[in-house]
Amino acid sequence: MKLMKKFNYGKQYLDFSDLFAVLKTLRSNFLTQGPKVAEFENAICQYTKAKYAVAIANATAGLHIAMMALEIKADDEVITSPITFLASANCALYVGASPKFVDIDSTTACIDVNKLEQAITQKTKVIIPVHFAGQSCDMKKIKEIADKYNLFIVEDSAHAIGSDYLGKKVGCCEFSDMSVFSFHPVKNMTTGEGGVITTNNEKLYKKLLLLRSHGMTRDPNFLTKNDGPWYYEMHEFGFNYRLTDIQASLGISQLKKIEKFKKRRREIVEFYKKSFEKDERFSFLEEKDYANSCFHLFPLLINFDKIKISKKELFLKLQENGLSLQVHYIPVHLQPFYQKLGFKEGDFPNAEEYYKKTLSLPLYYGLRDKDTGIVANIIKKLAV
Repeated sequence: MKLMKKFNYGKQYLDFSDLFAVLKTLRSNFLTQGPKVAEFENAICQYTKAKYAVAIANATAGLHIAMMALEIKADDEVITSPITFLASANCALYVGASPKFVDIDSTTACIDVNKLEQAITQKTKVIIPVHFAGQSCDMKKIKEIADKYNLFIVEDSAHAIGSDYLGKKVGCCEFSDMSVFSFHPVKNMTTGEGGVITTNNEKLYKKLLLLRSHGMTRDPNFLTKNDGPWYYEMHEFGFNYRLTDIQASLGISQLKKIEKFKKRRREIVEFYKKSFEKDERFSFLEEKDYANSCFHLFPLLINFDKIKISKKELFLKLQENGLSLQVHYIPVHLQPFYQKLGFKEGDFPNAEEYYKKTLSLPLYYGLRDKDTGIVANIIKKLAV
């Protein structure tokens, strides 16, 4: 009996160079707090053209200490999108602030810049634009609004390593204070778990370094006294949000391949678009002229009013036929925890309508042309 081929919505791609890089570190003197972390940070700076990079345990940790570095506190408001992972909003709660949502632009699933200004109050301190599926938000327009109201901008770039905005890499921080990346296995490149924060602000950079490692330093330039070579001081209330040298060595190797990964991801997306574009049952998000996405995700929008099967039924049938898809995302404001905070169904209609339609298709470097054809044909066959 022929085994059914199975496809997940995402997976990592590791080759021998990645394995060798990790093995080399495993055989070295430093598994953590060694030279590979700084080497990885330097490589990120060279790639994004940001002045500084701080490697961290994951993007959630990065968003957390980004809020702390900006001294966001109780009674402050942090604006983000409802179509995102929980961490984009939770990071406000971590520091006692209040998350506030602005509905999405239905054409991109990114925050609707035209609705942003009306959501700003005297309590608003930060905007967290989410570069959904890899496509950058319109950062120049967001920066104009932020400057008008003296607000900080922290880019949630978890989906967007390798993506471009106006010809420059996401993460260069031309239009933001900080940019936070994720290197989870399903992202465009991976360190297993992990992330990095980029910034052009030296003061923020130094504070982030403290916050990711218990708020402590051994740097003689910051010590109030020095009892000896062993001496350290705690200057901030920080955490253990460090990345290991093992992870950093994988990141260095993966980053060298990011443009190759991007090329293939864009090829797969073009195939999907051609496969579904003339079928009225399906549509997809637009890629704007200002963006050049690395496409972490390809969300297919399904018009369930034109077919008899429900989203849940289709999802289960696709699983039975080898397609383990995913939904990105359940709108954050619909989560039970957030409804306890006063959010309710109907607050952000574009986000809710998007959620009803979306399924994320398989998209990863190792996916072959033949595989994308199989995926498209199964979906067309079952979505009736």
